[in-house]
Amino acid sequence: MRVALLALPGSMKSAIAGLADMFWLANQVIAQYPQPAHAEPFFNVTVVSEDGQAVPDAQGRQIDCDGAFADGDTFELIIASGMRLDEEKFPIAPQAVASAAEWIKAQAAQGTCVAGACAGGFVLGEAGLLDGRKCATTWWLYHTFTERYPRAKPIWGQVLVDDRHVITTGGPLSWVELVLHVVGMYAGKEIAKLTADMAAADSQPLSQQLYAPAGFRHARHPLLIKAEQLVRYQNPAITVEHLAAALNMTTRTLNRKMAELIHESPKNFITRVRIETATLMLEKPGMTIAKVASACGYNDETAFRRAFNAVMGMSPGSYKERVKGRNTRAF
Repeated sequence: MRVALLALPGSMKSAIAGLADMFWLANQVIAQYPQPAHAEPFFNVTVVSEDGQAVPDAQGRQIDCDGAFADGDTFELIIASGMRLDEEKFPIAPQAVASAAEWIKAQAAQGTCVAGACAGGFVLGEAGLLDGRKCATTWWLYHTFTERYPRAKPIWGQVLVDDRHVITTGGPLSWVELVLHVVGMYAGKEIAKLTADMAAADSQPLSQQLYAPAGFRHARHPLLIKAEQLVRYQNPAITVEHLAAALNMTTRTLNRKMAELIHESPKNFITRVRIETATLMLEKPGMTIAKVASACGYNDETAFRRAFNAVMGMSPGSYKERVKGRNTRAF
């Protein structure tokens, strides 16, 4: 399988090298487990720039390249990874991004799978490949992304989204999850698991909501700010009907507004804000899971646990342990 790693001025050298190393590691795993038989190396990785020449990375160091857009090579997968951004939170080399977007768009039209890790998603957005598709982006670029690509459908908190041969991930180090996902797709889930084990990596990516500040997603729109305050501070158990009434609109209008603003139903909005509140409470000493569930409007602890796991990707108990570990870790 031929894989192209896109190198642009300002690309993170660590991401390109890391992607290549992870695919190399997957090849080592495949070689050790020859059933079913695979050609060697299974993943053939090439670093590609616009003209085939080396480009400066985010810190000014050179990234060596193997090929150019005009070489006419065909690939099964092209990956754009993280890169340095300017003060407007857009890649520092917009012309290079535009050229790469045109090349990727043409390759995708021929059936090539394309992927963007972290800010690499901007290349896919400029190519129009995110229009009408669900996608992921790092939490701190969420507002920039939604404003620049209004036809895209970013999923808040999601680390990885695969929508019809377009794969996106959020976070500068999310290329690890991206490679494991690709290995699972093309070489099998067992090879992906073994690769993750070899790399001592988590093959089940965690929600970015572990890291995003509470309320960050809603900070740009008055309706969302007010709705969040109603749920978080006044009535965590509020129903969709009562939330709509408090916002002086019908439930149908509220559904439409939230679909437009955050691609989410009011019911899911309420649940997510309740669970965000729960995460803050779980970080406080002495707060049991039962107390937190009750404070967040859940009469049934089982329902709370189920909702928490659906939003955060882990149980409330596991979250408490993870937070405890982060707070006591020495840096």
